Amino acid sequence: MNRRTFLMTTAAAALMPALASATQNYTPGLVDELLAEGKTVFIDFKTDWCTTCAAQERVIGGLLSNNPEYAENIAFVNVDWDNYADDDLSIRLRIPRRSTLVVLKGEEELGRIVAGTSRSQIQALMDTALTAAKA
Repeated sequence: MNRRTFLMTTAAAALMPALASATQNYTPGLVDELLAEGKTVFIDFKTDWCTTCAAQERVIGGLLSNNPEYAENIAFVNVDWDNYADDDLSIRLRIPRRSTLVVLKGEEELGRIVAGTSRSQIQALMDTALTAAKA
């Protein structure tokens, strides 16, 4: 294993506990249930083989580790794009591809990132979700 692979694997493994404990895996109807409960929902459309998705996951995990308010106030949902690309949720939200992040509150979409991996961009989306959740 080369050094870069080792470092990326180690960093990802360190962030997994924070991310795993804060997220739910999508099943049909879950997002609608969370929204009906009044929750702000951060949806991550991803696959396990997508490098952009992995980069987004590392950023999200790091932000969750640094600020517990995200996990305390926002419902994080992972949608497996390979299984749910043609699901009602993906179609209704017009999700163009994997590596798409969307924040919803009630009937409103508060923001979206498609294939973006910038820490500042993802943090801004998570901050938007946090602000809405606390309102």
